[in-house]
Amino acid sequence: YGPQRFSYKALYNATKGFHKDGLLGKGGFGEVYKGKALLSNGEIAVKRVSHDAEEGMKQFVAEIVSMGNLKHKNMVPLLGYCRRKGELLLVSEYMPNGSLDRYLFHGDKPPFSWRRRLVIIKDIASALNYMHTGAPQVVLHRDIKASNVMLDAEFNGRLGDFGMARFHDHGVDPATTSAVGTIGYMAPELSTMGASTATDVYGFGAFLLEVTCGRRPVEPDLEAERRFLVKWVCQCWKMASLLGARDARLRGEFSAEEVEMVLKLG
Repeated sequence: YGPQRFSYKALYNATKGFHKDGLLGKGGFGEVYKGKALLSNGEIAVKRVSHDAEEGMKQFVAEIVSMGNLKHKNMVPLLGYCRRKGELLLVSEYMPNGSLDRYLFHGDKPPFSWRRRLVIIKDIASALNYMHTGAPQVVLHRDIKASNVMLDAEFNGRLGDFGMARFHDHGVDPATTSAVGTIGYMAPELSTMGASTATDVYGFGAFLLEVTCGRRPVEPDLEAERRFLVKWVCQCWKMASLLGARDARLRGEFSAEEVEMVLKLG
């Protein structure tokens, strides 16, 4: 079954010539456009992968291979791909509510309630558990963060952007690769030990904190003691004021025990 190969013409037409009005966003490896679904009445997202030298091609192949073998309700489904004269395109299901970071860090969206945040955290935990233990091979995502968590029509969390993914057989040590990821989500041992399920879990921990605290792991403009989120949350914990680290914009009722549990886990 796996991902289908689409023609460039079909994707060009589906996105109205990659029209700027359909631009959904720009990631580390290219631009994403909204388009009309090719095989149904729905909508798709088409990522044009920028491929400086060989690196872009590696990302492209990694995403096709890893996503083609994975099936889980909390992952963004990859529908197909296209390769044409250096143009690399990935076609996935369109997620109508965009990425989670827009609701955490940008003022144009109302902040989520604690209940909704907790559901999304559980969604991504489920996807990560599947990738590490339930998939045909162990899949290391290597870039877990709010901007790579997409929200479907019901605001369920779906883990996306597998461009940095690496996979290996169960019970086998992963081949050490260069440290990649995003500053603030990268485990300290990455530079010496390489990626592993443990370094993915570290990234997930940083994700727990950003969702609960409503801020990114590194905020250069903040005063020194609050600049690094992990250190700041640890400091609040030591001072017995852990709840003080939570997002002040949390709407509605929330369980102090639940918030503290997630912060301690992170």
